Amino acid sequence: MSNDINAGVLPTGSWLKQIDLELRYGATRLDIRRALDQLVQKNMVEHIPNRGYYVHTPDLTQVSDTREVRIALECAAVDQMVVTEERLQALDVIAQRFARLVNEGTMQECYIANLEFHRGIYDMCTNRVMIEFIEEIRSRPPSSPGGTWRTHLRAEQSSREHFQILEALRNDDRDHLKRLIAAHIRQTPLQP
Repeated sequence: MSNDINAGVLPTGSWLKQIDLELRYGATRLDIRRALDQLVQKNMVEHIPNRGYYVHTPDLTQVSDTREVRIALECAAVDQMVVTEERLQALDVIAQRFARLVNEGTMQECYIANLEFHRGIYDMCTNRVMIEFIEEIRSRPPSSPGGTWRTHLRAEQSSREHFQILEALRNDDRDHLKRLIAAHIRQTPLQP
């Protein structure tokens, strides 16, 4: 359910009817209730007594603050990366798959491929505690109120940025890589 929320499949403000979720995920009412309660604790879902569960609508300050923490963590991870050709080739395969899925796949498939690409990047970091914090911040509500990508054009731009990130990794240009990561997470053009 959290992947569907982050991908925008279940957009902010959506009413989460338990019967629909049972059918969607093939789960029992008890399992759905537990999952919803866990998502409430993560601030991804809101529970309104006697009314139900809704996908949390983060305020713009919360969205911005979460992005900036993610940028700080992922840029710090850059300084502790061990980059190998084998890992770069694996990332290239994922970037190619993401590019294809942007045009042919579902939002959920794109979200999973994007997550795999980013995990591949910070898995090169030798600081495992930092990776845990990155995973935690990525599991929070979407970094944009409309989901991971607000438009198809934004998803296409993310795909191009993945290849730019790969190029910076290949060139071992860590300062440029940090600027690319920050622009990618903020979903803004790279500043010269």
